[in-house]
Amino acid sequence: MTRLVSLGVILGLIAVFGLLSLRVMSSFLLPLLLAAMLVVIFGPLHRWLRDRMQTPSWVAAAITTLFVLLIVLVPLFLLVARAGGDAVGMLRSPDGLRLDPQVLAGLVSGINDATGLHITPDSVNTELQDLAEQWIGPIAARTPVVIAKLLIGLVVMTVSLFYFLADGTRMFAAVMRLIPLDPRYQWQLLEEFEEVSRAVVSSTLLAAIVQAVLAGFGFYVAGLKGVFLLTLLTFFAAMIPFVGAASIWGAASLYLMFFVKDTWAATGLAIWGVSVVSTIDNIIKPIVLHGQSKLHPLLALLSVLGGVGALGPIGIFVGPIAVAFLQAALTMLQTELDSLSRGGGVEAASGFRPTGGTAAVAQTGVERVKSS
Repeated sequence: MTRLVSLGVILGLIAVFGLLSLRVMSSFLLPLLLAAMLVVIFGPLHRWLRDRMQTPSWVAAAITTLFVLLIVLVPLFLLVARAGGDAVGMLRSPDGLRLDPQVLAGLVSGINDATGLHITPDSVNTELQDLAEQWIGPIAARTPVVIAKLLIGLVVMTVSLFYFLADGTRMFAAVMRLIPLDPRYQWQLLEEFEEVSRAVVSSTLLAAIVQAVLAGFGFYVAGLKGVFLLTLLTFFAAMIPFVGAASIWGAASLYLMFFVKDTWAATGLAIWGVSVVSTIDNIIKPIVLHGQSKLHPLLALLSVLGGVGALGPIGIFVGPIAVAFLQAALTMLQTELDSLSRGGGVEAASGFRPTGGTAAVAQTGVERVKSS
């Protein structure tokens, strides 16, 4: 009886402090998840450096982390700086956020005739500038906080990446000892995470790059200014479901239609965006997700869209992983039910013998993954 009470107290402590720890760590879940995905992608490089250079694991982890920072963050910083320069140049231009009164004259005249209002181009520009100040002001006020959060997240991701690479084997072996699950199933979940993580990252980046390049070509042909800025904005927007590249090329088409008065360019850009730019996203993502994981193309697409709708941006990664884990868990359940129906028992079905020690099995599995 005392043992049962003690066990109940322990479970209660685990529940309380587990929820408290989750609340404390919730703001770092995305950096930690990104670090884990980077480990999946760049883990082979770390193992190659460690074996080729015959150095300690932490040295190879430091080199790999520095390599990731150089090939990912430096180009991203340069692209954002270039696009930011274009944006600042547009804002500091003589017209600023002011639209051409001659272009507005025809549109305003049609609105006045239809509604009986007395709108002038100057009043439209004044209202647009007021709205821009109302939007840009709060954004500018929050910029230091956003930058600080991004820097903290970047530091957490970088440090986590280093320690996951350097001590990932011991970390995972310790976790395996604490999970009361057949090691074979633990490795099955790990393999699912590795496959889905690589598929999600590659499909999201590939689709965003292709959409940005195609949209940039459309912007250039349509004769728009700031093609580089629009292309980079398309790249970032393409990685956000429900927003997508259509938010950029759609706005550009409307600008060409109503302000530049170039109907052919606006129509051509809209047709190009609908038929090519936005359509290619629904082709690339399901194909890549299905090709690199066991998810059906339709299920892969719905897991991404549903994950974002339920969890926000992090749902891009969590949605497919959750669906893949559910699929793996159902497979495990079917295996156990089949073994019980045959009367073989759980241990016979899994081939797991507790006498060998979970730690030894975990270490063997870690070395197997390391050598693959």
